[in-house]
Amino acid sequence: MTARVLSLVVALLGLFAGRAAAQGDTLTLAETVRIARASNPMLRAARSSATAAGERIGPAGALPDPQLQFGLMNRMASDFGNTMDPMTMNQVQLMQMLPWPGKLSGAKRAARHTAAAAGAEADEQERMLAAQVRMAYYQAAYADRALDVMGRTRELLRNFLDVSTTMYAVGSAVQQDVLRAQVEIARMSEEITRMGQERVAMAARLNALLGRSALSPIPALELPETDAGELPVVDSLVAWALAQRPALVAGTERVAAADAALSAARRELFPDFTLGVQYQQRPQFPTMVSLMFGFTVPIFAGARQLPMRREMAVMRDMASTELANQQNETVAQIIETRARAVEDQNLIRLYRGGIVPQARAAVQASLSSYRVGRVTFMALVDNQMTVNRYETETYRLLADYHQAVGELEALIGREVQP
Repeated sequence: MTARVLSLVVALLGLFAGRAAAQGDTLTLAETVRIARASNPMLRAARSSATAAGERIGPAGALPDPQLQFGLMNRMASDFGNTMDPMTMNQVQLMQMLPWPGKLSGAKRAARHTAAAAGAEADEQERMLAAQVRMAYYQAAYADRALDVMGRTRELLRNFLDVSTTMYAVGSAVQQDVLRAQVEIARMSEEITRMGQERVAMAARLNALLGRSALSPIPALELPETDAGELPVVDSLVAWALAQRPALVAGTERVAAADAALSAARRELFPDFTLGVQYQQRPQFPTMVSLMFGFTVPIFAGARQLPMRREMAVMRDMASTELANQQNETVAQIIETRARAVEDQNLIRLYRGGIVPQARAAVQASLSSYRVGRVTFMALVDNQMTVNRYETETYRLLADYHQAVGELEALIGREVQP
């Protein structure tokens, strides 16, 4: 019996010694984000969309193609080759339409702002991708740590079972102690199975973000400690977000594009001009040249130009409203996410500075008391399960803290520096 107790004490000390260094290669968060940025198909699609939008700037401000016409004019139907009539001529005509000043520049300005918005949206997609990678990464890292804690707890429960079985054999314990240990081992095995499946799901999610097969192996992952300092205050985070968050930059560009489109639509009531030149070669008579000038007459403005103007005004108001709403949502998300990160920090300090050490001490005290029959086996197991719960919860809070920091970085468009 003494040997059994000694082995239990050794195992208990191993539980408190902390997690051993991970074996094999470790996939860092920075490397994971780098792979995602290079391989994620949705990010590539967003970049391609931004490139395509940039290619529309030039055409938006270009003049319409000129029209070149050739004609054999005023030929007699009965004698097509007869060129003796003074009206018979071979004609070349060149026509060019010139929009009212400001129409093309407004369209080009709208296209330029639209392209800038597409580029900012691609940047936002990259930030959101990094946050999603960070979330899946730390969920998988938490699962690894939780599995480690649960595995060591199950091993201790097995040692408890051995001790209770030995004590029951010599009449120092009741059969209920043995049965309770067996039940707790089964329950812990169930939790390990569930956490293992969660780890598989998180690995598949992470692989999808990396543009890889869902079955690609994910090695050991990092779960660093929280930053020692405090997070920046809300006012600083909000100021950074309003100035730098790509989604808000894109919204501002959309408003500018709508303003430019409205300015161009207001000019649609003004006529477009047409300039032309004709070269008329008469085989038997002197060559003639004609110059032409024309303009459009917007007599259907009520059915065409005015509705277009109203549409652009509504689109401008919609873009402004969406930007204001996105700014408000960003501020609310910053406040909520920062509060979550601060709560995680405080709870981690509380758990590691007080609750977990006290819970471990309670297990050691219960073990000593159980050996002399001063506490029940149920109390010993309950104390050990309390240690398991708070150690697992500490890792969950640590993972959630890093996820919250990643969300903050996506919201403010830069790294968070405590």
